[in-house]
Amino acid sequence: MTADKPLLVADSLVAGYVPEVNILNGCSLELFDREMVGIIGPNGAGKSTFLKSLFGLIPIRSGTVSLHGEDITSLRAHELVSKGVGFVPQTENVFGALTVRENMEMGAFLKPKIIAERWEVVIDLFPRLGERANQQAGSLSGGERQMVAMGRALMMNPSVLLLDEPSAGLSPAFQDEVFLNCRKINSVGVSIVIVEQNAARCLQVCDRAFVLDQGTNAYEGTGRELLNDPKVIELYLGTLAKAREAEGELTD
Repeated sequence: MTADKPLLVADSLVAGYVPEVNILNGCSLELFDREMVGIIGPNGAGKSTFLKSLFGLIPIRSGTVSLHGEDITSLRAHELVSKGVGFVPQTENVFGALTVRENMEMGAFLKPKIIAERWEVVIDLFPRLGERANQQAGSLSGGERQMVAMGRALMMNPSVLLLDEPSAGLSPAFQDEVFLNCRKINSVGVSIVIVEQNAARCLQVCDRAFVLDQGTNAYEGTGRELLNDPKVIELYLGTLAKAREAEGELTD
C-alpha cells in the first residue's frame, strides 16, 4: 500500500482567508502512493480550509506542500491539475447546463488530445456516466452529480485526488455509493485525501486518518484505530455504542 517516501506532504501549514486570522495553525499530512487518507473533526476545525490550501485556493502563510518531492506550495489550481492533483469541491461541482460528456470534456480542457482516451477510462470505472452521457448534469440525482464531479476530476489522470465532503447532503443510500466510488477510484491507483463529516464511515474506508481540531492535528492513526479510540469516540464520534453500531451497519 505505501512506499518508503510519501507521495504528498503538507508540513506545518498556517493559512487563513483573512489577513492575520489563521484557520490552520500548523496542520501536517503525509499521503503515500495508492493510499486513502481521511480528515475528520468538528465543524470549524479547518478541514475544508486544509484541503483548499493544498489545492492553492487559500493563501499559505507558512509551511510547505510537496508532491513527488517537488515543492508545490501555493501553486495555482491549474498548475496543480497539470502536475496530477485533482480536486472535487463540496458544492457547485458540476456544470448543470452541460451534458455529462461535456462535463468530462471540461475536466481535460488543458489536454484536449487525451479526452477520448480518458473518457473511456472514466466510463469503464463508472458505467452509469456512459449511460447518462447526453443527459444534462443538472437533471441527475445528487449521487450521480457527485459521480460526475469525481469523473471530471479523473479526466486529467491525477495521481492525487482531493475530495471535500463528497457525501454531504446525500441520502444514506447515496452516501454509501459515494464511499464505494472512492474505493473504486483508489483501487485503480489514485491516492485520495477525503474530508468528511460522516466520520464513522470515513474511518471505516480509509487506510489512515487525521483528526483536526482548532486548525491543528489532534489525533492520527489507521482508520480502524481511530474508530475504536475512546478519546476520538468521546470527542468526535459520540458514544462507543453508537460508533460500533455505525461500524456494524456499514457495508463494503
